[in-house]
Amino acid sequence: MTDTFAPAASFPADVSAPEAVSERNSLASLFSALSEDDAASFRYLLVLRFLVLNLVAVALLGAAWLKGWVAAVFIGDMTQLVTVIALVFAVGLASCARKIFLTSSELNQLTDPRGQRSGRVMRYLAGLESRDGQSRALAASALKLKLGARIASIRHLANSLVFLGLIGTVIGFIIALSGIDPNAAADVDSIGPMVSTLISGMSVALYTTLVGAILNVWLMVNYRLLEGGTVTLVTTIVELGERHARA
Repeated sequence: MTDTFAPAASFPADVSAPEAVSERNSLASLFSALSEDDAASFRYLLVLRFLVLNLVAVALLGAAWLKGWVAAVFIGDMTQLVTVIALVFAVGLASCARKIFLTSSELNQLTDPRGQRSGRVMRYLAGLESRDGQSRALAASALKLKLGARIASIRHLANSLVFLGLIGTVIGFIIALSGIDPNAAADVDSIGPMVSTLISGMSVALYTTLVGAILNVWLMVNYRLLEGGTVTLVTTIVELGERHARA
Protein backbone atom coordinates (compact mmCIF):
# COMPACT_ATOMS: atom_id res chain seq x y z
CA MET A 1 0.00 0.00 0.00
CA THR A 2 1.36 3.39 -0.93
CA ASP A 3 0.83 6.87 0.35
CA THR A 4 2.27 8.60 -2.74
CA PHE A 5 -0.69 8.11 -5.02
CA ALA A 6 -2.29 11.55 -5.48
CA PRO A 7 -5.66 11.29 -7.19
CA ALA A 8 -6.79 14.19 -9.28
CA ALA A 9 -10.21 15.23 -10.39
CA SER A 10 -9.24 16.40 -13.90
CA PHE A 11 -10.89 13.49 -15.65
CA PRO A 12 -14.41 12.16 -14.93
CA ALA A 13 -14.77 8.56 -13.91
CA ASP A 14 -15.81 6.40 -16.84
CA VAL A 15 -17.80 3.29 -15.89
CA SER A 16 -19.23 1.40 -18.86
CA ALA A 17 -21.97 -1.21 -18.98
CA PRO A 18 -19.58 -4.22 -18.87
CA GLU A 19 -17.98 -2.79 -15.72
CA ALA A 20 -21.37 -2.40 -14.05
CA VAL A 21 -22.22 -6.01 -14.88
CA SER A 22 -18.91 -7.22 -13.46
CA GLU A 23 -19.56 -5.24 -10.29
CA ARG A 24 -22.90 -6.95 -9.76
CA ASN A 25 -21.35 -10.37 -10.32
CA SER A 26 -18.27 -9.81 -8.13
CA LEU A 27 -19.89 -10.93 -4.87
CA ALA A 28 -21.13 -14.18 -6.39
CA SER A 29 -17.70 -14.79 -7.91
CA LEU A 30 -16.08 -14.15 -4.53
CA PHE A 31 -18.02 -16.89 -2.74
CA SER A 32 -17.50 -19.22 -5.70
CA ALA A 33 -13.74 -18.72 -5.55
CA LEU A 34 -13.60 -19.14 -1.77
CA SER A 35 -15.28 -22.54 -2.13
CA GLU A 36 -12.45 -23.80 -4.35
CA ASP A 37 -9.32 -25.49 -3.03
CA ASP A 38 -6.86 -23.87 -5.42
CA ALA A 39 -5.28 -20.41 -5.44
CA ALA A 40 -8.32 -18.74 -6.99
CA SER A 41 -9.32 -17.20 -3.68
CA PHE A 42 -6.14 -15.10 -3.64
CA ARG A 43 -7.53 -13.15 -6.57
CA TYR A 44 -10.00 -11.64 -4.12
CA LEU A 45 -7.40 -10.58 -1.57
CA LEU A 46 -8.48 -6.93 -1.77
CA VAL A 47 -12.09 -7.82 -0.93
CA LEU A 48 -11.00 -10.15 1.86
CA ARG A 49 -8.88 -7.44 3.44
CA PHE A 50 -11.82 -5.06 3.29
CA LEU A 51 -14.13 -7.58 4.94
CA VAL A 52 -11.67 -8.50 7.70
CA LEU A 53 -10.89 -4.86 8.44
CA ASN A 54 -14.52 -3.84 8.78
CA LEU A 55 -15.53 -6.97 10.69
CA VAL A 56 -12.93 -6.09 13.32
CA ALA A 57 -14.16 -2.49 13.39
CA VAL A 58 -17.80 -3.60 13.72
CA ALA A 59 -16.82 -5.97 16.53
CA LEU A 60 -15.19 -3.10 18.42
CA LEU A 61 -18.26 -0.95 17.79
CA GLY A 62 -20.47 -3.72 19.13
CA ALA A 63 -18.36 -3.97 22.28
CA ALA A 64 -18.73 -0.23 22.80
CA TRP A 65 -22.48 -0.55 22.27
CA LEU A 66 -22.73 -3.26 24.93
CA LYS A 67 -20.84 -1.04 27.34
CA GLY A 68 -23.40 1.69 26.73
CA TRP A 69 -20.87 4.14 25.32
CA VAL A 70 -22.53 4.51 21.91
CA ALA A 71 -25.93 5.24 23.43
CA ALA A 72 -24.35 7.79 25.78
CA VAL A 73 -22.82 9.62 22.81
CA PHE A 74 -26.13 9.93 20.95
CA ILE A 75 -28.03 10.92 24.10
CA GLY A 76 -25.46 13.52 25.09
CA ASP A 77 -25.56 15.24 21.69
CA MET A 78 -28.52 17.60 21.80
CA THR A 79 -27.73 19.01 18.33
CA GLN A 80 -27.98 15.62 16.53
CA LEU A 81 -24.69 16.42 14.81
CA VAL A 82 -23.33 13.00 15.79
CA THR A 83 -26.15 11.45 13.74
CA VAL A 84 -25.17 13.59 10.75
CA ILE A 85 -21.53 12.51 11.10
CA ALA A 86 -22.58 8.86 11.30
CA LEU A 87 -24.72 9.19 8.16
CA VAL A 88 -21.88 10.81 6.20
CA PHE A 89 -19.59 8.00 7.32
CA ALA A 90 -22.13 5.37 6.25
CA VAL A 91 -22.37 6.93 2.78
CA GLY A 92 -18.58 6.99 2.49
CA LEU A 93 -18.16 3.40 3.64
CA ALA A 94 -20.85 2.14 1.27
CA SER A 95 -19.27 3.99 -1.64
CA CYS A 96 -15.84 2.66 -0.68
CA ALA A 97 -17.19 -0.91 -0.54
CA ARG A 98 -18.72 -0.57 -4.01
CA LYS A 99 -15.49 0.75 -5.50
CA ILE A 100 -13.40 -1.93 -3.79
CA PHE A 101 -15.62 -4.62 -5.30
CA LEU A 102 -15.33 -2.92 -8.71
CA THR A 103 -11.54 -2.60 -8.45
CA SER A 104 -11.20 -6.21 -7.33
CA SER A 105 -13.37 -7.37 -10.23
CA GLU A 106 -11.22 -5.47 -12.72
CA LEU A 107 -8.04 -6.90 -11.20
CA ASN A 108 -9.45 -10.42 -11.44
CA GLN A 109 -10.24 -9.91 -15.12
CA LEU A 110 -6.67 -8.81 -15.77
CA THR A 111 -5.04 -11.69 -13.89
CA ASP A 112 -7.31 -14.35 -15.41
CA PRO A 113 -6.03 -15.14 -18.94
CA ARG A 114 -9.38 -16.75 -19.83
CA GLY A 115 -11.46 -13.86 -18.50
CA GLN A 116 -13.07 -11.16 -20.60
CA ARG A 117 -11.35 -7.79 -20.50
CA SER A 118 -13.34 -4.88 -19.13
CA GLY A 119 -14.40 -1.99 -21.34
CA ARG A 120 -11.81 0.28 -19.75
CA VAL A 121 -8.96 -2.11 -20.57
CA MET A 122 -10.14 -2.67 -24.12
CA ARG A 123 -10.39 1.07 -24.77
CA TYR A 124 -6.92 1.60 -23.30
CA LEU A 125 -5.39 -1.17 -25.43
CA ALA A 126 -7.16 0.12 -28.53
CA GLY A 127 -5.83 3.61 -27.85
CA LEU A 128 -2.24 2.34 -27.85
CA GLU A 129 -2.37 1.11 -31.43
CA SER A 130 0.44 2.64 -33.55
CA ARG A 131 1.57 4.96 -30.75
CA ASP A 132 5.14 5.73 -29.75
CA GLY A 133 6.54 5.53 -26.23
CA GLN A 134 5.77 9.15 -25.33
CA SER A 135 2.14 8.82 -26.42
CA ARG A 136 1.80 5.64 -24.38
CA ALA A 137 3.21 7.46 -21.35
CA LEU A 138 0.61 10.20 -21.75
CA ALA A 139 -2.14 7.58 -22.06
CA ALA A 140 -0.90 5.93 -18.85
CA SER A 141 -0.98 9.29 -17.06
CA ALA A 142 -4.53 9.91 -18.24
CA LEU A 143 -5.55 6.46 -17.00
CA LYS A 144 -4.02 7.21 -13.60
CA LEU A 145 -5.96 10.48 -13.37
CA LYS A 146 -9.24 8.82 -14.32
CA LEU A 147 -8.90 6.03 -11.78
CA GLY A 148 -7.68 8.53 -9.19
CA ALA A 149 -10.77 10.66 -9.72
CA ARG A 150 -12.92 7.58 -9.15
CA ILE A 151 -11.72 7.20 -5.56
CA ALA A 152 -11.15 10.86 -4.66
CA SER A 153 -14.68 11.28 -3.28
CA ILE A 154 -13.92 8.77 -0.49
CA ARG A 155 -11.03 10.90 0.75
CA HIS A 156 -13.17 14.03 0.65
CA LEU A 157 -15.91 12.36 2.69
CA ALA A 158 -13.34 11.17 5.23
CA ASN A 159 -11.95 14.69 5.60
CA SER A 160 -15.46 16.09 5.99
CA LEU A 161 -15.93 13.94 9.10
CA VAL A 162 -13.14 15.84 10.85
CA PHE A 163 -14.57 19.19 9.79
CA LEU A 164 -18.02 18.21 11.04
CA GLY A 165 -16.45 17.23 14.35
CA LEU A 166 -14.74 20.61 14.59
CA ILE A 167 -18.01 22.36 13.80
CA GLY A 168 -19.59 20.40 16.64
CA THR A 169 -16.79 21.56 18.93
CA VAL A 170 -17.51 25.19 18.14
CA ILE A 171 -21.27 24.72 18.53
CA GLY A 172 -20.73 22.97 21.84
CA PHE A 173 -18.64 25.81 23.24
CA ILE A 174 -21.24 28.32 22.06
CA ILE A 175 -23.96 26.37 23.87
CA ALA A 176 -21.83 26.08 26.99
CA LEU A 177 -21.04 29.79 27.15
CA SER A 178 -24.53 30.93 26.23
CA GLY A 179 -25.91 29.77 29.57
CA ILE A 180 -23.43 31.71 31.67
CA ASP A 181 -24.69 35.01 33.06
CA PRO A 182 -22.03 36.91 35.04
CA ASN A 183 -24.69 39.06 36.67
CA ALA A 184 -26.44 36.00 38.10
CA ALA A 185 -23.29 34.28 39.35
CA ALA A 186 -24.03 35.36 42.93
CA ASP A 187 -27.52 33.91 42.80
CA VAL A 188 -27.53 30.38 44.19
CA ASP A 189 -30.71 29.44 42.32
CA SER A 190 -29.16 30.42 38.97
CA ILE A 191 -25.97 28.38 39.39
CA GLY A 192 -27.71 25.03 38.76
CA PRO A 193 -29.16 25.93 35.32
CA MET A 194 -25.86 27.53 34.27
CA VAL A 195 -23.89 24.41 35.23
CA SER A 196 -26.41 22.20 33.40
CA THR A 197 -26.09 24.27 30.22
CA LEU A 198 -22.31 24.24 30.54
CA ILE A 199 -22.23 20.45 30.84
CA SER A 200 -24.60 20.03 27.86
CA GLY A 201 -22.45 22.26 25.66
CA MET A 202 -19.24 20.50 26.64
CA SER A 203 -20.86 17.14 25.91
CA VAL A 204 -21.73 18.28 22.40
CA ALA A 205 -18.21 19.61 21.84
CA LEU A 206 -16.41 16.50 23.06
CA TYR A 207 -18.72 13.87 21.59
CA THR A 208 -18.82 15.35 18.10
CA THR A 209 -15.05 15.74 18.05
CA LEU A 210 -14.54 12.17 19.24
CA VAL A 211 -17.01 10.62 16.78
CA GLY A 212 -15.66 12.64 13.85
CA ALA A 213 -12.06 11.63 14.60
CA ILE A 214 -12.81 7.93 15.09
CA LEU A 215 -14.95 7.61 11.96
CA ASN A 216 -12.37 9.56 9.97
CA VAL A 217 -9.68 7.03 10.93
CA TRP A 218 -12.03 4.13 10.07
CA LEU A 219 -12.89 5.51 6.65
CA MET A 220 -9.32 6.58 5.85
CA VAL A 221 -8.02 3.06 6.51
CA ASN A 222 -10.55 1.77 4.00
CA TYR A 223 -9.54 4.51 1.57
CA ARG A 224 -5.87 3.52 1.83
CA LEU A 225 -6.88 -0.05 1.08
CA LEU A 226 -8.81 1.12 -1.98
CA GLU A 227 -5.95 3.37 -3.01
CA GLY A 228 -3.48 0.49 -2.91
CA GLY A 229 -5.79 -1.63 -5.06
CA THR A 230 -6.20 1.24 -7.53
CA VAL A 231 -2.43 1.66 -7.83
CA THR A 232 -2.11 -2.06 -8.50
CA LEU A 233 -4.85 -1.81 -11.12
CA VAL A 234 -3.13 1.10 -12.87
CA THR A 235 0.27 -0.58 -13.00
CA THR A 236 -1.25 -3.87 -14.21
CA ILE A 237 -3.17 -2.18 -17.04
CA VAL A 238 -0.10 -0.17 -18.09
CA GLU A 239 2.13 -3.27 -18.10
CA LEU A 240 -0.48 -5.12 -20.15
CA GLY A 241 -0.63 -2.22 -22.58
CA GLU A 242 3.14 -2.18 -23.00
CA ARG A 243 3.20 -5.90 -23.75
CA HIS A 244 0.32 -5.44 -26.18
CA ALA A 245 2.07 -2.55 -27.95
CA ARG A 246 5.35 -4.44 -28.34
CA ALA A 247 3.70 -7.66 -29.52
